[in-house]
Amino acid sequence: MLNRYAMEYYHHIVEIMDKIVNESGESIEKAAQAMLRCWKNGGNIFAFGPGHAGMFAEEMFYRAGGLAVTNPLFHSGLMCNERPITLTSALEVLPGYATVILNESQLKAGDCLLIHSVAARNPVVVEMAAKARKRGIFVIGIINMNYATQVTSRDPSGKMMYDECDIVIDTRGDLGDSCIDMEQVEQKVAPTSSVLGTFIANLLILQLSELMVHDGITPPVYQSANIDGGAEYNAKLMETYKDRIFYL
Repeated sequence: MLNRYAMEYYHHIVEIMDKIVNESGESIEKAAQAMLRCWKNGGNIFAFGPGHAGMFAEEMFYRAGGLAVTNPLFHSGLMCNERPITLTSALEVLPGYATVILNESQLKAGDCLLIHSVAARNPVVVEMAAKARKRGIFVIGIINMNYATQVTSRDPSGKMMYDECDIVIDTRGDLGDSCIDMEQVEQKVAPTSSVLGTFIANLLILQLSELMVHDGITPPVYQSANIDGGAEYNAKLMETYKDRIFYL
């Protein structure tokens, strides 16, 4: 049987998910509409997040039930397989690093970039959003505004990532991300951002897929490669959209 802390976490996550649906739903709808406009006009869709926020991008690409045409923007120095792991934190606050990543990416004017950042304060996300917008890329921020509005910027510009986004989707998480007070433990336990980020990722995929259907477009959705015929089905999708897929 789950202990009271686990049950408290469960109820807390469900409560926040309800808030996302009821209070961030309009932003999610607008973001999906922007993604559709981008797609119809020949633009491509990318997702980015440093450290654990990168799970958002991982959830959105090469995933059973996900869209084949959502591209991750990964960099090894910001991923959780980097060693020492503390290097990721150092690179997140390094001015100019986001520009290098952007320069080496396939992003171009007319594309759409989704950025997940819990605190929205570090140079890598502030700079990524700002530089992308200057290049004519539509930027959607997935941000814990409760957290982000209670901390200061670490970027040389003094701006937060939400200052540089066209649309902000509020994940409505906790300050400091962790959420459960446990007896005899000084620090709160159990973060919310990974669960909420991947939840929002799939809400966006569902919103966008329905918009595509209404517009006469068949959403290019992957099957599981572990069901019979799934790998072959996916291979056909990748061939059809090879000019809009950048992770192969």
